[in-house]
Amino acid sequence: MEAKNLWRFLVLSIGVVLVLLVTWLPNKEALDCNLYSGWCTSKNRFYSSAHPNNPIKKPSFSTYHHHKNQHHESEIPQHPLDPLTIQEFNKVRTILLNYPLFKSSSSYTLNSVVLEEPDKKLVLKWKKGDLPLPRKASVVAYVKGDSHVLTVDLETGQVVSQEAITWSVSGYPTMTLEDMVGVLEVPLKSTEFNRSITKRGVNLADLACLPISSGWYGTQVEENTRLIKVQCYSKEGTVNFYMKPIEGVTALVDMNKKEVLSISDNGQNIPVANGINTDYRYSIQKLNGGELRMLNPISLEQPKGPSFTINGHLVKWANWEFHLRPDPRAGIIISQAKVRDPDTSKLRSVMYKGFTSELFVPYMDPTQDWYFKTYMDAGEYGFGLQAMPLDPLNDCPKNAYYMDGVFASSDGTPYLQPNMICIFESYAGDIAWRHAECPITDLKVTEVRPKVTLVVRMAAAVANYDYIVDWEFQTDGLIRAKVGLSGILMVKGTTYENMDQVPNQEYLYGTLLSENIIGVIHDHFITYYLDMDVDGSDNSFVEVNIKKQETSPGESPRKSYLKAVKKVAKTEKDAQIRLQLYDPSEFHVVNPLKKTRIGNPVGYKLVPGATAASLLDPEDPPQKRAAFTNNQIWVTPYNKSEQWAGGLFAYQSKGDDTLQVWSNRDRPIENKDIVLWYTIGFHHIPCQEDYPVMPTVSSSFDLKPANFFERNPILGVPPNFEDDLPVCKARDSA
Repeated sequence: MEAKNLWRFLVLSIGVVLVLLVTWLPNKEALDCNLYSGWCTSKNRFYSSAHPNNPIKKPSFSTYHHHKNQHHESEIPQHPLDPLTIQEFNKVRTILLNYPLFKSSSSYTLNSVVLEEPDKKLVLKWKKGDLPLPRKASVVAYVKGDSHVLTVDLETGQVVSQEAITWSVSGYPTMTLEDMVGVLEVPLKSTEFNRSITKRGVNLADLACLPISSGWYGTQVEENTRLIKVQCYSKEGTVNFYMKPIEGVTALVDMNKKEVLSISDNGQNIPVANGINTDYRYSIQKLNGGELRMLNPISLEQPKGPSFTINGHLVKWANWEFHLRPDPRAGIIISQAKVRDPDTSKLRSVMYKGFTSELFVPYMDPTQDWYFKTYMDAGEYGFGLQAMPLDPLNDCPKNAYYMDGVFASSDGTPYLQPNMICIFESYAGDIAWRHAECPITDLKVTEVRPKVTLVVRMAAAVANYDYIVDWEFQTDGLIRAKVGLSGILMVKGTTYENMDQVPNQEYLYGTLLSENIIGVIHDHFITYYLDMDVDGSDNSFVEVNIKKQETSPGESPRKSYLKAVKKVAKTEKDAQIRLQLYDPSEFHVVNPLKKTRIGNPVGYKLVPGATAASLLDPEDPPQKRAAFTNNQIWVTPYNKSEQWAGGLFAYQSKGDDTLQVWSNRDRPIENKDIVLWYTIGFHHIPCQEDYPVMPTVSSSFDLKPANFFERNPILGVPPNFEDDLPVCKARDSA
């Protein structure tokens, strides 16, 4: 960070805090944040600490120069699902300041302030031009050691409901930025901690520290205490401080009292890696002669402009219409996705609501300083809060439109999350459909249609890892949800410099990536909430088993063939599914009351992509908390309170309020308003190509029409003609 800007933030802190901040604050290039981002929300990326009554400075709405001409201060909700506006955030804050719970406490945090969605039936009945539905806010607050869930009626100006939830019943709310900043200061007040750092040859001025959620393991120290662990790195000589871990030093911190409970100091013989050649910035690569110019710049041109329109939060493109809003926990929420039928010209509902419900990232090292690294990124840190401003031309193409997020600080003050989401049309040269007649038919026919899709994208930098989340809409009615993983590995320091030195490779718990650096084996699981409303809310889940059938003697020259056996799930346990390669199935959500012209129930099918299953013991504490990864597919009856697969309060939860617990109730799901859950999974055994920053690896799943339309819905789409497109010729090769 430049000196002028650095002092601007540091003057907000007093004596000791100023000294402590200098010890861990990364520089501006290390933060690599958008110019207009008032703060970065990753686990390590903070500008300054703050008291709830003196919040961290966020971008000013009046001074923020916004190229989209979005006037956030004057925004008015246009749709029942539009997120809270700045005026509404401010009104909520005023109401709460006068509410007895907060007036009687000098210390509280607002962990979440979001729209409380109106009843689903009311939203489905509402149409443009109707009177607005009542606006309410859902608030999660942490006051005097207890969590509270409140509903604020913005029309009456009253708190209309309040529920207190103690830790013994559930876990704790998502951490606030102030929580995370505050705990980073605590270990640096400890002489013992500082001594552990300096005796390894690391200057305190070079520290970069991370707040690491501690999970839950049933120990006495965890009872009724919000805990977090702090580990540090050296940023000497590189912005990629992740590659320079100070191995073996861990501080256990009481988040409420801001006190160090214990410090572990192991592995004093493990050196801090030198960090040579770990700086991934283009300016450094070019300076060192490492620039790799393999491709000329490429861009999608749209001479007639984009084909989509965005009115507030309503997106219309081709035959699709859906509502889009940023969310501090989920990131992106897609609502009321509808597709237009080419035969009737009517919009037909496909999905009422879809979003990333939870992420589970367990590391596979059982040793003292690693066993607790089993993150639940949405419920513990806030997946949307970690969203970084997207980089035009690189995160998103030139033709992208950008949407900001407006969220609440821990005292309720609204702030801007600029360029959080981008929307763009994509054409990669793919084909939507084609057929060419071969010469033997004597029919000179070649018909091809290009595939153009609409992409909604967010990128969350959750400390070291970057998650690229896409929702892709296709003109044939398909919705694709895709996750890309990039960023930087979380690595472990070691004395080994070469594999020849390793006596038992199994106990590396990973891969030796460079001298003194191990990339630890880990998993990624991303669980999606998909409230399917296929031509209406009452749907059924059908498992279509693909079975081998053997022929009878003399029946056919064939010995076997495949047949489809359909099974309608009656209850939740019927729909707890683990994917198996040699027991294949299709998974359909159908509306049994709506039939095609020839009598098939209209439906959509879930098409899994490459995924992974959790191999942890079901009784392993992290797996109990992340029991939503025990299956790849679940189906539950719609329940407004069951949206977060790891529970509403995931921090230090015991696993008593998860998708597994709900599903085990075995409620009826046939011909009901149902929710489909799907988990994308990755097993990651690091390799040297992942070092020092990893190329993106991705997976996805599809929601695909299955007898939803009477025929191919894009038969009438025209091909491209030469006159439609700009002149573009490939140069002759040299």
